[in-house]
Amino acid sequence: MHLRTDVLCLAAATVFAGQAVSQQIVLTNDDGWAVAQIRAQRDSLVASGLKVVLSAPAENESGTGSSSAPPQPLQQPCEFDTCPTGSPAEGFNASDPLLNYINSFPVDAVRFGIQVLSLEVWRSPPDFVVSGPNVGTQCLPRSLSDNLGTVTLNSGTVGAACEAAKEGIPSTAFSASSLSQVSYTTLQSESTSPDTLSAHIYASLTTNFTSTLFSSTLRPVVPPGTTLNVNYGSTTFSSSGAPNGNCTSPEDFTWVFTRIIANASATDVETCGSTHLPDETSVVRSGCFASVSVMNATTKADVDAAAQAAVLQRLQPSGLLACFDA
Repeated sequence: MHLRTDVLCLAAATVFAGQAVSQQIVLTNDDGWAVAQIRAQRDSLVASGLKVVLSAPAENESGTGSSSAPPQPLQQPCEFDTCPTGSPAEGFNASDPLLNYINSFPVDAVRFGIQVLSLEVWRSPPDFVVSGPNVGTQCLPRSLSDNLGTVTLNSGTVGAACEAAKEGIPSTAFSASSLSQVSYTTLQSESTSPDTLSAHIYASLTTNFTSTLFSSTLRPVVPPGTTLNVNYGSTTFSSSGAPNGNCTSPEDFTWVFTRIIANASATDVETCGSTHLPDETSVVRSGCFASVSVMNATTKADVDAAAQAAVLQRLQPSGLLACFDA
């Protein structure tokens, strides 16, 4: 394996500085390594004290599910011209080697992050994989703008999280509702735009959820063979970035434990006085909600009550979850 000395020296400097060891995160998505949301997410995770390596596709690979192919040299520039034609199949930002692209599908990007980058940087596998938040835009039909219900089968965001789980790394797929496919440079150049404000809200929510999982005494933080599907409701900003409703800060969002597909005949884990969990689509489309569903990492389907209970045990003590009154 080729080890990049710049990355190793950076990691070693952190260790020898005597800093406290924190959780190690591989961050990926299906929208590409240079979209605003993934860079906002990286900054938020790092600011919370987590160690992060970004390993994401060179281009927008939305809707590619669990597709996989060997990474190839670039036949065209990376998204937003962030690397030129002819660049290698795997590359990194010259000023920040912890920002990495892989010219293939999300599954290949997260696999590279787990099997190669984490070993280069930390000499150990990551503790967790954050996939997303997926860019969802309200300009698209609802069926294409979020990763709810059966859409999870084709989601690259979900595919990457499932791949991580199959590699033995706890993971969660996160998806947003109010974003556009814009460059990370807009976080600075358009700091008060709806996209930038939404990106920071979703990043904060994702960091909070990740930290909540790590606060549990149970390990692994997500049980083997499963991953979590988290979806966020729409933020409400006007075109100028002014608040246009209640969903304009992370504190406005309520977390609800859900299932992927509505099924009145299924017996779910008992919570909120019921053995029937609300479905994530109904919850997320009801306002300022964030849904948390437990998914079989192989089939991408709902799990049984026992598997749901294992995740609920990790989240309930934090007080994060609330009941949903349809």
